[in-house]
Amino acid sequence: MIILPDAKSRLHENGAKGEREYFTVVRARIDGFIAQHFRLRGALALHRHAMGLDILRAPMNVVLSPVLVLIRILAALCAGLGLNAFAGWLRGRRILLRTAVAAQVEAAVVSDLLGIMLPQNGARDSVELSQIILAAPQFRGGFRAKADVASVRTSAARVADAITEYTSVRSAVADITNALIALVIGGLVFHSVTPGMISMAPALANALALETAVANFPLGKSAGAMWYGVFSASASPWLVAVVVAALLFVGSVISAFSGVLADPLQARLGIHRRRLLQFVDAVEDELIGAGTIGYTAHEHFYARFVDVWDALVSAFRIFRS
Repeated sequence: MIILPDAKSRLHENGAKGEREYFTVVRARIDGFIAQHFRLRGALALHRHAMGLDILRAPMNVVLSPVLVLIRILAALCAGLGLNAFAGWLRGRRILLRTAVAAQVEAAVVSDLLGIMLPQNGARDSVELSQIILAAPQFRGGFRAKADVASVRTSAARVADAITEYTSVRSAVADITNALIALVIGGLVFHSVTPGMISMAPALANALALETAVANFPLGKSAGAMWYGVFSASASPWLVAVVVAALLFVGSVISAFSGVLADPLQARLGIHRRRLLQFVDAVEDELIGAGTIGYTAHEHFYARFVDVWDALVSAFRIFRS
């Protein structure tokens, strides 16, 4: 059957109308989606999957996050210089390790929010997720409007990248949560600003050194407390290194399970809702719009700001001492 240009235009308009109605339904699901997965009960159920290798993956993602930010900055510079193909390739690099919790969130976004049927074990990687998006009946109208097969595949890959980008937010939020917990502990226990585990390590090491010195004072603990109230007991470099390692391990456990605290708080503050609306807007624009909005998780940049703050506080204390 030959479709005349006017008829083809009407088909495109009808398809776009159907897609817009679909995304209206998706936006209406957001509040229920948040209540199901990110309130306290849902967060507890979600983080059962963090038991195991996520305790190792979470700290690795904290280490890899600065690399991700540098690549994003490089991609933006390349786009500004007109190197759009290379910039797009850089944006598509998946730097962070895929945690079990992130995989569960990804599956929930695809099936519960977007309403797309997933295989029983979910998508194993971004390539398979792209294929699932490509075959989704909800997106056929938008894909039909693309110029050619290559454009359709690129669009499906960009939708898959947006989903992966959304789930990657969890590593940045975990890093920020670690920093806030360290900040609270440092303020309450050590009466100092400790925006991270690294800046908290010297204070904790000195406290341990003081406690050990007082306990081992030859004239007893009372005399030791008086003595070291006048003469300070500083921690050795070895003790500081051990404390840093121990705090990093504690931080890795906190990173894996931080969403139990962070998700309900973000749900109450409306952060999850705003983030999901931005995500849906980006997917809709990719399918029936200009495809220029995209979805970028700015939380990675916020987390790096906290890291810089932590490093500056640590460096200030080193030079001051």
